[in-house]
Amino acid sequence: MGALVIDDKKYARVLARVLPRVISSEAEHERMLAEVEKLMDKGERRTAEEGAVLELMVRLVTAYEEERYPLPTFSPREMLLYLMEQRGLRQADLLPIFKSRGYASDVVNGKRAISKTQARRLAEYFRVSVDLFV
Repeated sequence: MGALVIDDKKYARVLARVLPRVISSEAEHERMLAEVEKLMDKGERRTAEEGAVLELMVRLVTAYEEERYPLPTFSPREMLLYLMEQRGLRQADLLPIFKSRGYASDVVNGKRAISKTQARRLAEYFRVSVDLFV
């Protein structure tokens, strides 16, 4: 896909209207989200200049949200426990993956790590990325 041609004067008018800037408060975050929504609602009617400003504002919103509301990181064991809880599973349900009740118990109780082979099996079983278990 080729680069879109942006008219600097039209782009400046869109910038002047929405006034994007680095977000430093919840009020500014809310204002920026409202502007993003307005531009997104235009859909196919959005001009190239509005699209460029929209991309800029989405980056600003994303940066603010990642800094302000970071996602917690879970260990492979914590992720396994979370997924088991969400699906109402017990240790016994993991027997096809771990091939041993004792091994499953050790993993669930944090006495053993999840091997790469088990991580692949867990990822297939839960239909998630293997990265969650390594």
